[in-house]
Amino acid sequence: MAVNAGFFDLDLDLQGALERVLQATWAEFPTLAKNQIALTWILYDPPFPVNTGGALSATEFWRHRPRGASYRGVECIYPASVVKLFYLVAVHEWLERGMIQPSLELDRATRDMIVDSSNDATGLVVDVLTGTTSGPELPPGPRETWQHQRNLVNRYLQTLQWPELETINVNQKTWCDGPYGRERSFLGEAYENRNRLTTEATARLIHSIVGGVSVSGARSQAMMTLMQRSLDPQALAADPENQVTGFLGAGLPLTAKCWSKAGLTSKVRHDAAYIEIPDTRPYLLVVFTEGPEHSQNEAILPFVSQAILEQGEGVRGCIA
Repeated sequence: MAVNAGFFDLDLDLQGALERVLQATWAEFPTLAKNQIALTWILYDPPFPVNTGGALSATEFWRHRPRGASYRGVECIYPASVVKLFYLVAVHEWLERGMIQPSLELDRATRDMIVDSSNDATGLVVDVLTGTTSGPELPPGPRETWQHQRNLVNRYLQTLQWPELETINVNQKTWCDGPYGRERSFLGEAYENRNRLTTEATARLIHSIVGGVSVSGARSQAMMTLMQRSLDPQALAADPENQVTGFLGAGLPLTAKCWSKAGLTSKVRHDAAYIEIPDTRPYLLVVFTEGPEHSQNEAILPFVSQAILEQGEGVRGCIA
């Protein structure tokens, strides 16, 4: 039995499996409060409408409604670097429309934003997308113009008319030390204008990318190329800043393929991944966790990932 819920059908079998994953997670990590985790899980039944290289038209693709389950999937949470996926889509949309011109520097920044999760690269990308730059505080008139420009990506996302995007905010750069000047003022005194995402909004964006309908088939494929992660232990050991160790990819078998974008600060640890494993239906998993005591815990997300895989194998129709 399935119930309509946004872009996916809420499946009661999957929801039951998700509840078991959550119970196991809270048992393993008892200090993780029930309002410190959010999760959305999408399962793709054959014929798989994803990773087709853009073989399906957008109209045909959106006719496919995958099964899914969600826990606190509509709660707005600070996304950390997961927001960079939304800027990635915007870059390709702007390039496709001719709103910005391709350049080697933009290519380098876009790659480093996703592959290495560089905050400096993201700053350039946001500047290019919105025609704004960081700097000293501005007087009222110029400040209003600057703020209107900085919300350009938000306005574009609202034109997609996805209900999952109605409550999100993606108008801030990502920082190492933090914002200053006009950037700090734009955040609001109580940081009320921070970036915010939900696991369901993030899941739908990745769903469109792996479905080959984000901007175009070729551009969706280019995005997936940047998102693909190596699970090879030697490669991970050679790159301590990889986005697998301590994240969802660390809970997968080496035979898996993983396309993902992680987010990490002193207060949150997130990951959003599309996963393919031999003899298993492909699936999409987005997990956000909050709390300074949990953000530095590299065991939680791999535990959830492995538990999802184990529970998924027992759900009706999960094995091909």
